[in-house]
Amino acid sequence: MTTENLLDWISQYGYAGIFLSLSLGIVGLPVPDETLLAFAGYLVFKGKLHPVQTLIAAYLGSVSGITISYTLGRMAGKYIIAKFGTRLHLTAERLERVQRWFERLGRWVLVIGYFVPGVRHIIAFAAGSSHLQMRIFAPYAYTGSLIWTATFITSGYFLGEQWNIAVAEIRRHIVFAASLGVLLLVFSWLALQRDTLR
Repeated sequence: MTTENLLDWISQYGYAGIFLSLSLGIVGLPVPDETLLAFAGYLVFKGKLHPVQTLIAAYLGSVSGITISYTLGRMAGKYIIAKFGTRLHLTAERLERVQRWFERLGRWVLVIGYFVPGVRHIIAFAAGSSHLQMRIFAPYAYTGSLIWTATFITSGYFLGEQWNIAVAEIRRHIVFAASLGVLLLVFSWLALQRDTLR
């Protein structure tokens, strides 16, 4: 299904279309999640969808998808990668990269991972494969889902007729914020090292 066909489908089926598309997209099927969310925000802007119901459908869709991915990773992670990895865009290398993120950034990668292309689709699978407990996984992953869906829907709403630039604008700001965060961490580490040497 092309992006244009998907957007037509969302226009026709509304909340159910948003829910189902995001559930499948988070699991790993080739769905342009962020474009879909921004378009949903545009439909809210046009008065074709209700804002609260749109956010609920998007949130529940992404939560369903990420929970399925987590469960699959926990129950049969290695087998799925060996058997179906290339079809679902899951490779051992990508899984290893996400697991390294877990080691460096801890559970917060479940929150910020939604905003990183290629990571969102396997982050829950990696958490499940790592046997991260559900009681730890859920608060971080579900909070990240809410922030992610609300960010793109809101952007699509406020950009209105220019909703299609939302994805590029948000990614640009995220890169800036991430770069600033890295600089702050480096300066904090240098300051700590200087104080330790005194």
